[in-house]
Formats: sequence, C-alpha cells, structure tokens
Amino acid sequence: MPLYFSLMSSTRHPSPLRRLATGVCVLAGCLAQSSGVGAETLETALARAYSSNPQLNANRAGVRATDENVPAALAGYRPTVNVSADIGVSTFEGTLSRQFYKETTLPGGAGITINQTLFNGFQTDNNTRRAESTVFSQRETLRGTEMTVLYSAVQAYMSVLSDTATLELRRNNVEVLEEQLRQTRERFKIGEVTRTDVAQSEARLAGARADVGAAEAQLRSSIGLYRQFIGVEPRQLAPGRPLDRFVPVSLDASVDIGLKEHPAIISALHNVDSTEAQVKVLEGALMPNVSLQGSVQQRYDQSFANSNGYTAQIVGRLTVPIYEGGQTYAQIRQAKELAGQARIQVEQSRDQVRSGIVAAWGQLESAKARVIASQAQVQANEVALNGVREEAYVGQRTTLDVLNAQQELLNARVALITAQRDRVIYSYGVVQAVGRLTARYTELRVAAYSPKTHYDQVKDLWYGLRTADGR
Repeated sequence: MPLYFSLMSSTRHPSPLRRLATGVCVLAGCLAQSSGVGAETLETALARAYSSNPQLNANRAGVRATDENVPAALAGYRPTVNVSADIGVSTFEGTLSRQFYKETTLPGGAGITINQTLFNGFQTDNNTRRAESTVFSQRETLRGTEMTVLYSAVQAYMSVLSDTATLELRRNNVEVLEEQLRQTRERFKIGEVTRTDVAQSEARLAGARADVGAAEAQLRSSIGLYRQFIGVEPRQLAPGRPLDRFVPVSLDASVDIGLKEHPAIISALHNVDSTEAQVKVLEGALMPNVSLQGSVQQRYDQSFANSNGYTAQIVGRLTVPIYEGGQTYAQIRQAKELAGQARIQVEQSRDQVRSGIVAAWGQLESAKARVIASQAQVQANEVALNGVREEAYVGQRTTLDVLNAQQELLNARVALITAQRDRVIYSYGVVQAVGRLTARYTELRVAAYSPKTHYDQVKDLWYGLRTADGR
C-alpha cells in the first residue's frame, strides 16, 4: 500500500482550508496503483523518453552513421570502374611532301577502366574488422546512453512528485501558522500571552511563506527537467514504483552481473579489438600490393582525320614498398601504444563499474532505512506536537515550544518525502549500475529500437544514395 502521511498539524486545531483532505500520497518503497484513469505512470513516462528523447535519438543516428564504415571497408574487396571521354580540336599547318598542308581534326574518344585489388597486405580484412568492432562499440555506447536517459527520466519524474508533495506540505504549514497566529493574537488581546508570543508566530509565518516560494521555484525547475527528458509537461502523475524485481539479490551478485554485462566494459573491449585491427592495417602498408587493371578505349582522329582505333589491355601490377621515410613505422608504433591504452581502459572501466555498483547499492540500502526511520519520526513528532499543544493550553508550554514542535513535524514529513523519492530512484540506480536499465530488459511497453536492423540493411550495399529510411 502507498504510504500516507497527514498534513494536519493537529486534529484538535485543523487547518481552515484543508485542501488535501487527510493527506498526500507520495511514492513509497512498495507497489502503488495508478491514481485515476489516464494518469501518467512512471513506466509510460519512461516509454515517452525512450521514444522521443533528443539525446537518445541523436545517438541512434550516430550509430547508423557508424554502420556505414563497414560497407566502406568492404569496398576494398570490390573493383573500381571508371568511364572517361574526351574531345578536342587540333589544327595542323605545314609542308607534307614539299606541299603546304593544313588540316583540322577533332581528336577524342571514350573508354572504360576497371581496377581490382588482389592483395594489399590484408588491409581490407583488417579494415573491415576494425569497422565492425567500432560499430559494436558504438552500440554499447548507445545502450549506455539509453540507461542514462531513462535514469534521468526517473529522477525527473520522481522530483516532480516529491517537489509537488513538499510544496503542498509547506502551503499547508502556512495555513496552520496563519490559524495559529490568529489564535495567538486573540489570546494576546485577552492577556493570556505576551507580545513576544505574537512576534514569534509572525516570524515563523514569514519564514514559512519564504519556504513556499523556494518550494515553488524548485518545482518549476523539476518540471523543466521533466520536459527535457520526457518530452511533455507533467500532468496527473501517478505514484512511482521501485524496480525491486530487477534488483539483484545481493551486492556480490550485482558486481558479478555488472562486470559481465555493463555496456561501458563491453564497449571498451570492442575498442581493444578496433585498435588492434588498426595495428594490422598499418602493418599491411609495408607488404606488397598486387592489383589487376583492365581497360578498353575507342579513339578518333588521333593522327589524321577520319581515323579511329580500338585498344584493349589487361595489366597486372606489383608494388613493393621499400622505404617511405619512416612515417609508416611511426604510425605502427603509435597504433600499438593506442592499443595498449585501450586495454588499460578496460580495467579502468571495470573499476568504475564496480565502484558505481557499490555506491548505488549503498544508496538504496540507505534510502530503505531512511524511509522506515522517517515514518517513525513523523509518528513520534505527531504525538509530541499534540502533547505540546495540550500542555500549552494549561500553561506548561510556551508558544515557541508549539512552533518548534510544528517545525520538527514538518521537517520530518519533508524528510519522509525525500526518503520515499530516493527509495524509488535508487532502485533504478542499482539496475542502471549493473547495466540493465534498458527498455528491453525492464519490459517497457514500447517498440524496441534495434541498431542491428539498420546495420543489416546497409552492410552489403554496393551502391545507392538513399538512406535506409528513404532520405
């Protein structure tokens, strides 16, 4: 059941407006049902973010652009074909067999040339491997972006809910203090309290009104973040639910899963493959290159008017690099260092993932404990406030004691709201830390985006200007 906590400071002295009836429903660390038909739930908000978030869509476009590196690399296996044509004007004036001769011709022709690489030191093979590894790395980076966007959307959703509840608490506190100030002034008129009691009530009310202004500003800020990550203005948000069913059973299990599945680690491993393939590509530049060229040409008016000729040839070419000034050697050494750097970065990614999981797990455990403690604190402060008020009526407590008790109860309720918000957010945080906060794994009701679809559409294309979506 959702947790409810009363906004009333006392049943004996109720707020005159009482806008929220008996309480406000805030997200708790247990399952909560959607409040009302058509309410936005956390799951539907995440589905919106998954489908329309600009950052996520931009990264998807980036992965699609990276896919084109594979057919570009595969082009090394294929022939290149060129068609050429030319035409000009040539004038000859001179003597031929002791006779003056003048002739104007139109030399020209057309031809086709085909080049096919037969061997290039396995550069095409390794370029293709490098391109494929880069694609796989970018897919994992995209998965990491997806998790970041979804987690940011959870934070924005829960912040709007918690800030709304906090604002209502502070508004209700103003109403209570206004009623208390009115009663204090009445008692001052009949001599039951002093001017100091009135001043204390006025000061506390002024502070409460300032807190309302700050809460309103915080809510507006949260609404802005909600719009940024989810894409629409928040309307009638239902209570959020923790993602406990996807949280691993223990910290050790979380670390094991994260080290195997987290996209940052997998992306780093693909980067190692890519850099190692780049070393092979550069080493291939030092090996012989074998190619075959075939050409056919038709020429007109080459030597004299009305002449034409046809030429066809096939030429095999072997190129053996001897020395290129040391540039290629330097590039190979550089590539080896970059490959070593990539291997070190894998270990760095593992350390970062492990640290993130431990931190997220600790935050979730802390939030669970704070929810329980805050509930107890609210209940105790409610009892204390009622007791202080009763004692104040018989002269055993001052107005300041009552104001302090009310403030402690308000602080406890705000702390409970914060703890309940964190309870939900950090459950998603653990799932993100282990690398599983994705639409597919968490079963969001949305059409899943598959980067493989575009890859399969373009990897074997030999020609064409249109993208897979028709542009």
